[in-house]
Amino acid sequence: MRCQALWFLCVAFAVILVSSASELSCAAADTERMLAHDVFFSLTDNSPQAKDKLIAACEKYLSGHPGTIWFAAGPLGEEFKRDVNDRDFDVALHVVFKNKAAHDQYAKAERHLKFIKETKPNWKKVRVFDSYVAVSSSEK
Repeated sequence: MRCQALWFLCVAFAVILVSSASELSCAAADTERMLAHDVFFSLTDNSPQAKDKLIAACEKYLSGHPGTIWFAAGPLGEEFKRDVNDRDFDVALHVVFKNKAAHDQYAKAERHLKFIKETKPNWKKVRVFDSYVAVSSSEK
């Protein structure tokens, strides 16, 4: 009976260790994977001048943050009108960060907060898509 109890405890301990190690490795992987931060702005004033102003603000306040791997901002591609194209935005922002920690630092950075304060009055709708990404094997 003591052997069975001891065996049961060993198995239970092993299960706990494996599940804890798995959770830790997933958490560690999230901190090491690149994070794509895509933001789609619909503007109240969506004139060409207002779009250009927002793009310039993106470049001024949101580019060059520590941990940024890639940055781009630009207007909706007007010529793309297939059924699958989401056209419910005026300006898109794309930033790829080294990892989640770099994104989190960016989110509370003074320049990012200033961007929000200065540009938010013209936001009609904003959608944010964050995803973990990896460099494709053809680009390595």
